[in-house]
Amino acid sequence: MVKVFLVIPKLLLILISASWISLWLLKPTEVWTRKWKGAEEKATATIFGYNGLDFAVYTFPIVALAIIGFIYLELKPKEPNMRPGRSLITALSNPLIINRYLGILSAIEILASSLFIIFLIWTFYARISNDFRKMIPVKSFKLIPWQYKLFRMATRCGLLAEACLALILLPILRGMSIFRLLGIQFEASVRYHICLGTAMIFFATLHGAGTLFIWGVKHRIQDEMWKWQKTGRIYLAGEITLITGLVISITALPQIRRKWFQAFYYSHHLYIVFIVFFLFHGGDRHFYMVFPGVFLFALDKLLRIIQSRPETCILSARVFPSNAIELTLPKDPRLKYTPTSVIFLKIPSISKSQWHPFSITSSSSVDKNSISIIIKCEGQWTSSLYNQIHAEKESESDLRKCIPIATEGPYGPASLDFLRYDNLLLVAGGIGLTPFLSILQEIGSKLNNSRNKYPSRIQFIYTVKNSHEICLLEPILDQLLDVEQFHIKLKVFVTRENQPSTTLREVLKDLPDMQTTNFSTTHSSYATCGPESLTWMATIAMFSSIIFLLLLSFFNHFVVSPAKKPSQEKNSTSQMDLLLICSFFIAVVFSGLVVIIIRWKRLRKGFLSFSNEKRQPIKQSSLEVDKALDEHGIHFGRRPNFQDIFSNFTKECGGSEIGVLVCGPETMKQNLASACKLNTWKTNFCFHSLNFTL
Repeated sequence: MVKVFLVIPKLLLILISASWISLWLLKPTEVWTRKWKGAEEKATATIFGYNGLDFAVYTFPIVALAIIGFIYLELKPKEPNMRPGRSLITALSNPLIINRYLGILSAIEILASSLFIIFLIWTFYARISNDFRKMIPVKSFKLIPWQYKLFRMATRCGLLAEACLALILLPILRGMSIFRLLGIQFEASVRYHICLGTAMIFFATLHGAGTLFIWGVKHRIQDEMWKWQKTGRIYLAGEITLITGLVISITALPQIRRKWFQAFYYSHHLYIVFIVFFLFHGGDRHFYMVFPGVFLFALDKLLRIIQSRPETCILSARVFPSNAIELTLPKDPRLKYTPTSVIFLKIPSISKSQWHPFSITSSSSVDKNSISIIIKCEGQWTSSLYNQIHAEKESESDLRKCIPIATEGPYGPASLDFLRYDNLLLVAGGIGLTPFLSILQEIGSKLNNSRNKYPSRIQFIYTVKNSHEICLLEPILDQLLDVEQFHIKLKVFVTRENQPSTTLREVLKDLPDMQTTNFSTTHSSYATCGPESLTWMATIAMFSSIIFLLLLSFFNHFVVSPAKKPSQEKNSTSQMDLLLICSFFIAVVFSGLVVIIIRWKRLRKGFLSFSNEKRQPIKQSSLEVDKALDEHGIHFGRRPNFQDIFSNFTKECGGSEIGVLVCGPETMKQNLASACKLNTWKTNFCFHSLNFTL
């Protein structure tokens, strides 16, 4: 019965996506331009005006995709009911191009990128061919043919930047992410945001530089660049938009982001200036094409701000010998999340503005009242946290001072599809182990509590630089000790040490005990409750859309008189732009107030509360050492040979389907992807590259 209900939203998603793509393809044509002008003229006479038509045709399809997508994910079973076959999608998801600069690209990613590039070429060609065919020089400039052609080419580059801007915010949505429909991790989708941002700045620079060049040739720079026209393109707004975009892109370069994170973080908030002045420069008609991403991003940002209030607290901290810390936070028992999910943390005592993402290491199926993460202390923020916990650890109190903490998330995949494979090959490097801790705990809980069949064999390859990093395996020691129940075979590779004839049990035995520090929870009595449900997010998106459209219609009918309404030419007025901003701002704020009231009522009922009386005692822990660990191997002084690992594991599995999951350094991912690419035609491999940080 559930499958029948899933068919309808799936068909709607396909139909709306195809319609929106067709719209972008048709927009540069003369046929569409003529038909659209006629439609806008008819819509102007209605209460909604041409604004309502633009919103309904250009903006709402993507918002509808989000709404229907949330409903689809809510109806979709959270656990697999059957094993996947060797489908075309599975084959296209495997690595096809492995490059040092491009990274690992699948056939689907290459196809999508190629189609987008073809679309950009088509848009540019369609617009330029129409411009050259008309060849009407700009009267005020008195341009000769080559100057006119260059000027029009620069103008049309602005449309390519607009196409990139229409998509740039969609990959970085967290709670309202459309990418969840495709099963893409939030961290993985960030690279699409980077590629789109780079392309957008490139085309915008060509647009601005070409325009400035023609102005310079005609000695009109001083006259044109300071103009804030009442109608038409506002040049000064475009210049501010370009300068802001360049500042954002420069501070986002890896060399600057890694050394001066604060500069990257704060300059990225200039996106508000960028979007507002783009609206003034391009006008409201152009803005409706890029408005879907802005609309969903604003709702997503607002929901995240509301979710992060009130603050919760750290229950306990466990310091590993490898200079890593495991934090345990209180959790609402009803909060469920899938393995490989990410949570964002902000500790006001360290920084009141910085949010940092961390992979969740616990499973909501195992830990009902708490959520755990492991933090590697390497940067300034993590080192400050380590020093703060170490200072509290040295105090003589049994229950250390409360450390308030704000949370966002968890955000993760919609289902447990990677547990559907017959066998699993897991490869982790260093702190890249963290996503697999939640995966293995989830598998352990499902083996006893589910009728579904889960992976019969699990080969786990763990690569570390030094032997003391092996202590991070402590959360899954129960699974490692019970080889017959969990079918896990572990192989550890220590690359920078050489200890011949040493077993994994002996290495763990020599590691120092880990001490757990408990903290007071007097500052906050609230547990982490997570984001709004998918149904609520769909409702909020629909509600906000309706409020925005009604406000826009109200302003269009009662504020803007017919004499002041813009003509159907491609002119824009600041007045209409300001009315769009006001409608958008009021709709988002009003929706936020509704969410705040709902969450306030939930908090008043107290079902999210957490008290010290409910705290489960956390004992001082140490790495357990058992003879069963001798079933697992450890190798010193070398890296894993993935070709041999693939060959041996394929023989053990007998040709059945194998899910390959990797998380760690990029070089390790690329080496594994190369081995998977060479063996994929022999065995049914399905490659998944996981991320543990941004």
